[in-house]
Amino acid sequence: MRAEVISVGTELLLGQIVDTDAAYLSRLLPQFGIDLHYRVTVGDNQARLADAIRTALSRADIVFTIGGLGPTADDLTKETVAEVVGDEMFLHEESAERLKAFFAARGIEMPAANLKQALIPTRGRILANPLGTAPGAAFENDGKVVIVLPGPPREFTEMVDSQVVPYLREFVGETAEVIRSRVLRLAGIGESSAAEKVGDLLDGSNPTVAPLAGAGEVHLRITAKAATASQAEEMIDATDARITAILGNVIFGRDDESLEKVVVRMLIERHLTLATAESCTGGLIGNRITDIPGSSETYQAGFVTYANQAKKEILGVDEQLLSEYGAVSEQVARAMAEGARRVSGVDIAISVTGIAGPTGGTDAKPVGLVWMALAAADETIAFEHRFSGNRMDIKLRASQAALNMLRLHLA
Repeated sequence: MRAEVISVGTELLLGQIVDTDAAYLSRLLPQFGIDLHYRVTVGDNQARLADAIRTALSRADIVFTIGGLGPTADDLTKETVAEVVGDEMFLHEESAERLKAFFAARGIEMPAANLKQALIPTRGRILANPLGTAPGAAFENDGKVVIVLPGPPREFTEMVDSQVVPYLREFVGETAEVIRSRVLRLAGIGESSAAEKVGDLLDGSNPTVAPLAGAGEVHLRITAKAATASQAEEMIDATDARITAILGNVIFGRDDESLEKVVVRMLIERHLTLATAESCTGGLIGNRITDIPGSSETYQAGFVTYANQAKKEILGVDEQLLSEYGAVSEQVARAMAEGARRVSGVDIAISVTGIAGPTGGTDAKPVGLVWMALAAADETIAFEHRFSGNRMDIKLRASQAALNMLRLHLA
């Protein structure tokens, strides 16, 4: 079964608000085995909206419209849907009385224009809106349905949860397939390299495997469709196992497992303590770690030694190293990590020093050059990275690489 979502509102096209409603539906529909192939945004124009609805009905079984249910002249979604599907609307007395009571409770006289919000289709049903004045509606026509929903997110989510979910269960029936997805999260590898390694798995039709690049990590989304959720999960498990056999410890987590969450868990499981020494990342690594509940069990100290003087006075970095090799160097990164470990008395310390830009780079040391190190009881290791992007991109990628360095050491 196929669906399409039409978001209505010129403010969406102008970028004045972000369409969180459509994303909410996108996450919901796979539970009912419904494939969402298109999401369309159209302004407050009746002719263009009518064209969008006709097009959607030509290629989908269920069409959702979001927004345009208010009382003003540009709120024309229900009227446009009725025109496209050839339905007549009538005044729903119960909804009209509820509207009057809504305004009366606030001591306000209800404008006559609000009554149009109580219009519902002849072929279909009303969808109650307990949090606002605009009821939704389901227009049923020749085995297809157009579900009309309000735009305000609080009203929208309540109506979807309380009205649309039961309606979809009824509409798709008990025999509907389910769609399940799992995201494998990768670090230390690029999107094209990951895609090349998993090879033919990207060509599968069920399950499907799709790569997606993020800041400092790559995602592989596995999606399966089956008669039951357990069957879909079994299909995903099998594909997950095949990918894991190929990529190994490049995979650091699944679904919502962030790199910092994985690292904190590993440190706690191993009863190890951690400190960080940061220069170009300005405390970003420590911030990510402390965002994880329970991180106080392992994280002991964070040093933001941005200036050379701070590196010397707080971490004990030798002046000669700074003058001979510069702050952005393997030697200083090692000294920072060892100094942080010594000063805080932890088991492991990691350090980062680099040039985040946009200025400060040279031919020998360009913007994006980052050195990082890890100091443990038996060794100190260091790595050079060259990142691209703007200042925030480089800081984020450096923090990701440093956490991944720590993860691989723990593994």
